Amino acid sequence: MKKLINAPEDVLVESLKGVAAAHPELSVDLENHVITRATPKAQGKVAVVSGGGSGHEPLHGGYVGTGMLDAAVAGEVFTSPTPDRVQVATQAVDRGAGVLHIVKNYTGDVLNFEMAAELAAMEGIEVGTVVVDDDVAVQDSLYTAGRRGVGLTVLLEKLVGAAAEEGRDLGAVVDLAKRINGQGRSMGMALTSCTVPAAGKPTFDLPDDQMEIGIGIHGEPGRHREPLAPASEIARQLVEPILGDLDATGPAIVMLNGMGATPLIELYLMYGEVASILEKSGVQIARNLVGNYIVRLGERLLKRIPVVSSLYGSVKQVSDTLFSSSGNAFRQAVLIPYPHADSYTIAFLTGVPGGDVKNHLVGEYVSVYVPTTPNPTSGFFLMMERSKVVELDMTVDAALKYIVSMGVVAPE
Repeated sequence: MKKLINAPEDVLVESLKGVAAAHPELSVDLENHVITRATPKAQGKVAVVSGGGSGHEPLHGGYVGTGMLDAAVAGEVFTSPTPDRVQVATQAVDRGAGVLHIVKNYTGDVLNFEMAAELAAMEGIEVGTVVVDDDVAVQDSLYTAGRRGVGLTVLLEKLVGAAAEEGRDLGAVVDLAKRINGQGRSMGMALTSCTVPAAGKPTFDLPDDQMEIGIGIHGEPGRHREPLAPASEIARQLVEPILGDLDATGPAIVMLNGMGATPLIELYLMYGEVASILEKSGVQIARNLVGNYIVRLGERLLKRIPVVSSLYGSVKQVSDTLFSSSGNAFRQAVLIPYPHADSYTIAFLTGVPGGDVKNHLVGEYVSVYVPTTPNPTSGFFLMMERSKVVELDMTVDAALKYIVSMGVVAPE
């Protein structure tokens, strides 16, 4: 895949430099990857912050401006921004009336924004949060516990941003955000598959005559695949699950998003089909948006960025296990002596030694994963005597926050 770049590892920072050059109305913090309004809103108004992994532009940086976001935090490609950078953005735009965090429901985003909110609270900043989970395609995916946050994020950033600009207080802005999230749904499909960077092969094998219904914005597989159908049938399969999940009475805003790869001629063709179905279903379209508002970066570029490729694969593998609804791995935080007998660290039980390994161990042993700080997706695998492992009365989420914050965000 051909790309207009200099070096893969410099894409994010150089892109942010381009944003700064093209948009003097914005201020770009290259060190922390934060985009803010060059002229802050008036003192005493609620600020709105969002962010996520890069590669989905114009989400989120493209929506910083009057009546929308006050700040957007750009993580590395397809990687959640770190808590400290989210906190930097929060502090930068706080005008004394509190800050709303808009977070897409992906495990890394949720954890890191939660930690950033707790760090901000220590600085006296009140933070409200809404987690966007509009995707009706699947209940759980590779990167989420619950529904994914997708297209509704754009509409929420605009509507809630306008309310904050109008001068509503934090409680009212949070209530509005939650109401919008409760009234929005989305559904996606793909004609081709993404390639997960670490795997080096397509997330799912999709022949030329097949389509995947219900995909996510990182190339996650969807509900099912079937033979490629006419646009009218595809529109029906996307709209009907939404109408079946939501009481769509009253005026509606309809967004048809192309993920960056679908030409406008096809998007408008599809919108015609969608509008026809909605009209027959009694849905009144008050406003429409047709275009590329959330996109999916080509992963061949990602595969050429060693750090991103490694982290992306690690996050997937760890989160697949960590947040799986089945099994006991990573369900228990423990305290172990490490790296010396007189020092301790937090780890997670992952099971018991098996195979020939257990034949060479004397006594009862358990397997533990010792995460590193501040990136818990890398760490060490150890086998320890069971008697030396102390189970903690602490949730996995609380343990991860404690680790990533380097002990700053202590569990209650």
